[in-house]
Amino acid sequence: MDTDIVVLGAGPGGYAAAFYAADKGQKVILVEMENRLGGVCLNRGCIPSKALLHNAKLITETHDSAARGIEFGKPAINLDRMRQWKEGVLDKLSQGIRGIAQRRQVEVMTGRGYFEGNDTLRVETPEGQKFIKYKKAIVAVGSKPALPSLFDLGNKRIMTSTEALELEEIPQDLLVVGGGYIGMELGTVYAALGSRVVMVEAMDTILAGADPDLIRPVKDYVQKAFKELRLKAKVVKMATHKKQIQVVMEHEGREVTELYDRVLISVGRVPNCDDMGLENTKLTRDSKGFIQVDKQQKTTDANIYAIGDCAGGILLAHKASKEARIAVDAITGGESSAENLIIPAVVFTDPEVAWCGLTETEAKQKGIAVEVAKFPWSASGRALTLDRTDGMTKLILEPGTERVLGVGICGHGAGELISEGVLAVEMGATAFDLANSIHPHPTLSETVMEAAEVFYGHATHAFVRKRTPAAV
Repeated sequence: MDTDIVVLGAGPGGYAAAFYAADKGQKVILVEMENRLGGVCLNRGCIPSKALLHNAKLITETHDSAARGIEFGKPAINLDRMRQWKEGVLDKLSQGIRGIAQRRQVEVMTGRGYFEGNDTLRVETPEGQKFIKYKKAIVAVGSKPALPSLFDLGNKRIMTSTEALELEEIPQDLLVVGGGYIGMELGTVYAALGSRVVMVEAMDTILAGADPDLIRPVKDYVQKAFKELRLKAKVVKMATHKKQIQVVMEHEGREVTELYDRVLISVGRVPNCDDMGLENTKLTRDSKGFIQVDKQQKTTDANIYAIGDCAGGILLAHKASKEARIAVDAITGGESSAENLIIPAVVFTDPEVAWCGLTETEAKQKGIAVEVAKFPWSASGRALTLDRTDGMTKLILEPGTERVLGVGICGHGAGELISEGVLAVEMGATAFDLANSIHPHPTLSETVMEAAEVFYGHATHAFVRKRTPAAV
């Protein structure tokens, strides 16, 4: 079979690349080893976790509503029905992707791809081997949860995010190893469902990379919702003990031995780049196994591009989708580049945390002078009506020009609000621009405008020192 472009992997990077290439007149074959399209994000990541987090949010809200005069009985959890609903969401989205592929005349081939060289891909399909001769290939095979040998006991009670999302049971006692966004989100789900959750994080903070003031409300929630949060703690040994997992850890200068019904390992991800014949091409991988690419996603093999998780960097679905367009533009003669992308990050905890552009922490680490303006949600009328004043909106501004370099939001629906921050940073907006853009009242989006007004000292709902806007 001959094609212009073969795309290996049908996740949010892969199918975005296939569809965009087809729109540009390329003949495209999309190869995916699973029957359900969508990759890790749709099947074992972003989508199922957000579906379960929605349920967790409902449970928490019904509990908290008593203080607002509405009381509900204790929720009855039906795991079978919850799984069916979640799977229905995934099936509907996957079928939608397949339907769009058909309308765009993208051929979808189910099977495992293996590079025979830098112009031929062998695909092991249910019907037998098929060989694809391509002009260009885009590798978008994603990543999988890391499982260090210390934790790999061959016991199903030790889970990665993949197994945790299957919801086989609600463990009475759950240990979460790793305080990154995956551990935080899934820990939130299981805590809401009734598990006693202990979280262990080797660093001195959760959600490394986010500013401490944005994390603080999440940390407050975790310390109430989880049984315990242990920072600067390290698991040193695990073993099967009857129907539980015996865990030995070091915390606060002493060794602790405990039993858990389940353990969730969330200590990072590794690329799905093994056993696919990459050694038969001219591309190179770094010390962690990620495929090395340039600013247009081209590998060291001129015929092969790589995007998404397998190409390293921030492992986010929307980054993969953007890199898909950059790669296709490069192949078809465009000039897109992965340099200076403004990639938002969102953690769907309770409350949510989101940021984009330069963070205050990063500015300090790099010695970049910035000015910071913050608006507390305790002064937001809309936050008060939602009974969610545990939030804050902050702007990172360039001294002198007052250009918006970064935006951080912690609070209810922060993930929906951060896009305005992305637009502000991308378009080179200033604090003056935000302060003079009328926002509807009462909304949480107003907090972006009022954060800018705080910078000038004339925020309606917060009193701070006055300053003169830079010349515009």
